[in-house]
Amino acid sequence: MAPVGGLMRVPNVMTVHPSVPAKTVQEFIDHAKANPGKVNLASSGNGTSVHLSAELFMAMTGVKMTHVPYRGSNPALTDMLSGQVQIMFDNMPSILPHIKAGKLRALAVTTEARSARLPDAPTVGDTVKGYEASAWFGMGVPAKTPSEVIATLNKAITEVLVDPKMKARLAELGGTEMGGTPADFGKIVASETEKWRKGVEFSGASVE
Repeated sequence: MAPVGGLMRVPNVMTVHPSVPAKTVQEFIDHAKANPGKVNLASSGNGTSVHLSAELFMAMTGVKMTHVPYRGSNPALTDMLSGQVQIMFDNMPSILPHIKAGKLRALAVTTEARSARLPDAPTVGDTVKGYEASAWFGMGVPAKTPSEVIATLNKAITEVLVDPKMKARLAELGGTEMGGTPADFGKIVASETEKWRKGVEFSGASVE
């Protein structure tokens, strides 16, 4: 694949059921360590950003949770809302309405910076130094695509991302535009691939 350009990043939100006696990331770490393996972690499936965000958290904190993979976000959220599972690192667009409704509690966002959509939520990295995880989207083309075609596509992406309507839509989703050159996006793909390779190895995740 030849990289063309980054589109956007969307944070995941470290979210718990109200029955969990933790209102901060550190309180959750303390609670989970006091109850090893007794906290059920929901995800939208093995190997998803939702799953691996949580695995990275466990790897960096020593917390042990029982992973419960679902076939998609909706069934996972259904069990989150009922309290059958206690925590999820879900993508912001799908979980935000339940947080706003007070049915779930946001502890933190997984990106380096806070989100304007959840301004009161700190980042996980504020407590777990060096932690960062997000879902990101970009465009790639077959490896032998001519450079002039890649340049044309990259220019089009750049023009779309600076459009006020697009910026507003991304903000609604809790996302931020990425942009940059094909080389910039290529570096992101390489660094993220290495980062999540380690996460997959730690978790032992496999696609079923």
